[in-house]
Amino acid sequence: MTQSLVFAPLVPWLVIWAALAVAVALLALAVWRGLAGWGLRAVAASVALLALANPALQEEDRSPQSDIVIAVVDDSASQGLADRPDQTARALAALQAEVAALDNTELRLIRVGDGPENAGTLAMTALAEAVAEEPRARLAGAVILTDGQVHDLDLAPSLPAPLHVLLTGTPEDWDRRLIVKNAPAFAIMGEEVMLTLRVEDQGSVPQSAGGMVDLTITFDAGLPQTYSVPVGEDLELPVTLPHGGMNVLQFTVATAQGELTDRNNAAVVQINGVRDRLRVLLVSGEPHAGERVWRNLLKSDASVDLVHFTILRPPEKQDGIPVSELSLIAFPTRELFVEKIDEFDLIVFDRYPMRGILPMSYMQNIVDYVRGGGTVLVAAGPEYGAVDSIWRSPMAEILPADPTARVVDGGFSPALTDLGRRHPVTEGLEDIAPEGGWGRWFRMVDVVPRAGQVVMEGPDQRPLLILNRVDEGRVAILASDHMWLWGRGYEGGGPQLELLRRLAHWMLKEPELEEEALGATVEGQRLTVTRRTIADTPPGDVILTGPDGAKTELALTEISPGRYEGDFDAPTLGLYRLSQGELSRVVAIGPSAPREFVQTIASGDILAETVAATNGGILRLSEGLPDVRSVRDGRPASGRGWIGITPRGAYVTQDVRVGALLPGWAWLLLVASFAVAAWLIEGRKGARKLV
Repeated sequence: MTQSLVFAPLVPWLVIWAALAVAVALLALAVWRGLAGWGLRAVAASVALLALANPALQEEDRSPQSDIVIAVVDDSASQGLADRPDQTARALAALQAEVAALDNTELRLIRVGDGPENAGTLAMTALAEAVAEEPRARLAGAVILTDGQVHDLDLAPSLPAPLHVLLTGTPEDWDRRLIVKNAPAFAIMGEEVMLTLRVEDQGSVPQSAGGMVDLTITFDAGLPQTYSVPVGEDLELPVTLPHGGMNVLQFTVATAQGELTDRNNAAVVQINGVRDRLRVLLVSGEPHAGERVWRNLLKSDASVDLVHFTILRPPEKQDGIPVSELSLIAFPTRELFVEKIDEFDLIVFDRYPMRGILPMSYMQNIVDYVRGGGTVLVAAGPEYGAVDSIWRSPMAEILPADPTARVVDGGFSPALTDLGRRHPVTEGLEDIAPEGGWGRWFRMVDVVPRAGQVVMEGPDQRPLLILNRVDEGRVAILASDHMWLWGRGYEGGGPQLELLRRLAHWMLKEPELEEEALGATVEGQRLTVTRRTIADTPPGDVILTGPDGAKTELALTEISPGRYEGDFDAPTLGLYRLSQGELSRVVAIGPSAPREFVQTIASGDILAETVAATNGGILRLSEGLPDVRSVRDGRPASGRGWIGITPRGAYVTQDVRVGALLPGWAWLLLVASFAVAAWLIEGRKGARKLV
């Protein structure tokens, strides 16, 4: 039971203070006049004012509450290095025993792992949430068992008690890491970009670890190349992207003996390769209805540099018109097909026959251009089966289909072959057909394929679109000159723009349109693996190798013809290598070196200011397990080998009883008694003076 004096004034406190001021003024006047009873009048006035304040005696029945100590245990990835898990376990057991030995004290245990989306160690967030759940009046202290690498320091809560840090690790720890300081997200193919790398040592680095280190560079799924580079210096690495789409560069530093971890010895840089300009040479053998469609299609793309020539006047035409009256541009055949042929990304022959304009040596240049990595698209009309067909030139050795000299006339709807439903150039095109199906075409050239892949067919399953690889280059034949009907919307039209876009990207070797491809997308820590194939048999399982070397077999499910997918929830962040047969790919889930492994050396520097503000301390567990002591509030709460908590003395009031200090008549009697006594004294002394 606890007793205390409380006041419940009968009038406002302002009135009481005003009355007190008047009483003091009157008493001062009485003292100045030398009145004999001024002391008793002062007592009477005080008793009267005290009565107006209405003092009461309050009795409380209190139930004492235990003090609370919060322990936050850092279970993040960096805490799994070396012997830190054992250090943490021993320190936690000792802390629990020490707190249990204290009177009326409880321990609240909070564990915090890696933060979401590579946020790092969110120990302060966990501490703030724990503090919010407990009454502040009971909080006697907080302890964090960590390596000191906390990434949410700005969220540290205001504590009414000491905060201590028990630091894992040892002073002898050291680590080596690879830093990518500068890497663009996009780069133009064929142009050099500069990456900046740095190999950096941290901690107590042994003398034998300095100097030079082996750096291995792997481009996409190519063979790794190893170079010797200095430690502690910025490295400028020039890179030229060989293809469009995503280019993946993996950098790995050799693991040194004694370093804490090799998880930060690797880095992945993903650079999206884009073409500055796509240079296209369009050669139309004669004017026809589809010529303008080709031109408009290619000119509509601002990234395409189009060079277009139409053979309006063949050399054999003799109509007697003077040359001075001909306003035709000379066809710069030598410049285009000898001097600058390698500058073109794509050459399109639109209904082009051999009319003596391009000599056979130039046609051989085109063959060499394709074998060296160039691309040719032939949009064939009736001339492809004629005696002056380009098939009867050196180009025949790279063309995938032989003409039969037959032209098929009559309406037909193009269709995809079974292979075409799986091929990336044409897969899914049927899904974007207008209502009622694709519009009809009315002419095609009968050809016999001898190489390549037939992805579209015409009437009687005749080959319509044939794709072929020739050494490093690619060739496609469209055995009809009526695709322009789709562009004009005849009978609903068809996916002309999408088909030609995919066809151009396939011919330009864009990775997303490769027939055999292994890809992956990352969302959070979920990895979606995609396998594309044109084979009749489904691919086998994909082997995933995690950053810790663990291998997992991932089964894939067919989601559409030729496309298979599988999902994998990655247990940790880092680099994952995917392999299936001869295909392989490296994917980074989060950064290649997660935030937990950017700084791996245990240090209390980050938390020092926050801890000092609460009179707490930072102690290394490698120097021994600390004792827990009770200290007064405001006193230093840590020392060599010990940490302190401040007992709070919190309680819960179960019952309150309030009783008046004196009844009202007693206050009145006291006031009257002192007032009468003062009057009597003043009366007697006044009578004596008269005598």
